[in-house]
Amino acid sequence: MDKTFLKKIAKTELHCHLDGSLSLTAIRQLAQMAAIKLPESDQDLKKLVTAPAHAESLMDYLVTFDFVRPLLQTKEALRLAAYDVARQAAEENVIYTEIRFAPELSMDEGLSATDTVLAVLEGLADAEKEFGITARALVCGMRQSSPAVTREIIEAIAELAPKGLAGFDFAGDEHGFPPQKIEALIKEVQATGYPITFHAGECGCPNHIADILALGIKRMGHVTAIHNQPDILKAFVAAGATAEICLTSNLQTKAAPTIEEFPYWDLKNAGAKITINTDNRTVSDTNLTKEYGLFVDYFGTSTADFLEFNENAISASFTTAAEKAQLLRKLQENYAVFLK
Repeated sequence: MDKTFLKKIAKTELHCHLDGSLSLTAIRQLAQMAAIKLPESDQDLKKLVTAPAHAESLMDYLVTFDFVRPLLQTKEALRLAAYDVARQAAEENVIYTEIRFAPELSMDEGLSATDTVLAVLEGLADAEKEFGITARALVCGMRQSSPAVTREIIEAIAELAPKGLAGFDFAGDEHGFPPQKIEALIKEVQATGYPITFHAGECGCPNHIADILALGIKRMGHVTAIHNQPDILKAFVAAGATAEICLTSNLQTKAAPTIEEFPYWDLKNAGAKITINTDNRTVSDTNLTKEYGLFVDYFGTSTADFLEFNENAISASFTTAAEKAQLLRKLQENYAVFLK
């Protein structure tokens, strides 16, 4: 399976952060709009927006996002950014994507939470019209932020589902703000009726995965710490939970110190629902085609496996049942050509 083949097969992506996935071209456009000076060479710019291949920790990796934050403070900027990330996905034959972002990180200069979400939804709609990709937005609450800030955002955007807001996520400092510490907020989001995915098990903390399962949440980002945790793995599979795994970023942040400690085989052998994701295309210097290639190289992942993982992603997606059925047909028709 070469790069050309891997680019052609239909894909879905559930775990992609808007601010970590902007193309260099879009970053230059956004900087011009914000009157922020950038290095002239793409090589120098890339150093500013890409995390080290071997970051010291998750928090070290997250520092990279500070550079992008000032670029995403207007509705025009957010619309362009959302369009850009969905465009990149469409170019890899991604037929469905969920792009997540934290409204509070774009509210430094007066935008409201509603302003930010509507701008992102408009950008995704632009990409849908131009490229045919189905793109939805997830809103992240930052777990280290004041609960009052997150609560305000939840209340402000609770009615935006008809415009394309698909669900919620909690991201940020997992170690300092474990699920139990923000349980009240999690339950408030659940009360809105929106589905939730959750960053869990990215900081060497397998108990967080168990805690999230106990709260009835069945989609999780990373779950890296499930490696060598048979009881939690068993509970994960029994719950029918779905793992949004992110290989490159997990190796960068030392969530998986080595490829042997990445939980692919734990999940695969247990029959868990796996999905493959980039996490942050730019910060991790990756794309979905590259990620698929790594799975082939490291794990011998087959075309049939990729079909299964994409079926898992569509089934676990936060779109409508009718749209899921349509996407599954499209996916299966694409793979039928390659699985003859």
